[in-house]
Amino acid sequence: MDFDVSDDADLEVPDKPLRRGWTTGACATAATRAACQALVSGDCPDIVEIELPGGNRVSFAVAMSEVGAEAATAGVVKDAGDDPDVTHGALVKATVRPGRPGSGVVFMAGEGVGTVTKPGLPLPPGEPAINPVPREMMRAAVGEVMARYGGTGDVVVEIAIPGGATLAENTLNGRLGIVGGLSILGTTGIVVPYSCAAWIHSIYRGIDVARACDLRHIAGATGSTSEAAVQALHGLSGSALIDMGDFVGGMLKYARRHPVPRITIAGGFAKMTKLGQGLLDLHSRAGSVDMNWLSTLLSEHGAPDDLVQLGRDANTALLVLREAERRNVPVGEFVAKAAWKTAAKVLDGSQIALDVAVFDRDGKIVGRAG
Repeated sequence: MDFDVSDDADLEVPDKPLRRGWTTGACATAATRAACQALVSGDCPDIVEIELPGGNRVSFAVAMSEVGAEAATAGVVKDAGDDPDVTHGALVKATVRPGRPGSGVVFMAGEGVGTVTKPGLPLPPGEPAINPVPREMMRAAVGEVMARYGGTGDVVVEIAIPGGATLAENTLNGRLGIVGGLSILGTTGIVVPYSCAAWIHSIYRGIDVARACDLRHIAGATGSTSEAAVQALHGLSGSALIDMGDFVGGMLKYARRHPVPRITIAGGFAKMTKLGQGLLDLHSRAGSVDMNWLSTLLSEHGAPDDLVQLGRDANTALLVLREAERRNVPVGEFVAKAAWKTAAKVLDGSQIALDVAVFDRDGKIVGRAG
């Protein structure tokens, strides 16, 4: 998925019910089912039905097809529903060819589908970036076709997404070591709009890749500004950068179970203020900046009374930061220390070294702790 992760930007979730969509894995399975049927019967269906991992059966319209003597291709247009998914509207194509006897279903990456190049992902380097659950879905679809029409099920399935290499530039694939295009993803077949689970899954995979590459230091950032700033601050590689977004708790809890020697949490002043308050989900749905808390923090550190009052009355945390900086009151340091305490509680008992870096909207560091 491709979300706006700029610092202090919150995802605006509409009040109306959001329409669900289909994963690339479900679309690839539907295309595979149609192409396989076309290969063995000579005729490609207009509508194809597949079974999702949860057992539900759903239908897809076949958008294109080509049938030849030695191969058949079918395509399904991905509908991501109301999710801000970079692959919404993309054509997912499957080409099915007879395979070597006894080979079973063999997967290949076609145009716009990436190849795994780094360890730590569910697939070893060199494999097409077609995740395990979609592979199982496609194997099941091929099996259903062969059971109906007859055949061994020894086929080569090539998945392609025209234009996928360009779309992949807006994803985390490059950082995860997936080159050449997109990944075929999905564990349920269904895209839940604004899915927290999808984002947290990408955090987990980022940590897995960093560990597999034996990186000693990773950084989770709330947005693009803080990410660029923390990368420059510590000279980190792209693989060491975790697209944490609002999910500080999700990143830290996974890291505690799958540790790395050092973690830096980087974020804008408002987001880190929320962390200092004790919030581990920094999205607006979980809570806003508590100006009374910020005012109390200033008071505890001996800030002037009128600045303490501004902390209580201001409508944004940014206003407090700017006024404090003008007066040489290091409120960013105060917030960094409070944020560190919140995060350290999650890692309590681990051997992970933790530090926090707070940045302003221009990427200038305003506070560090740990």
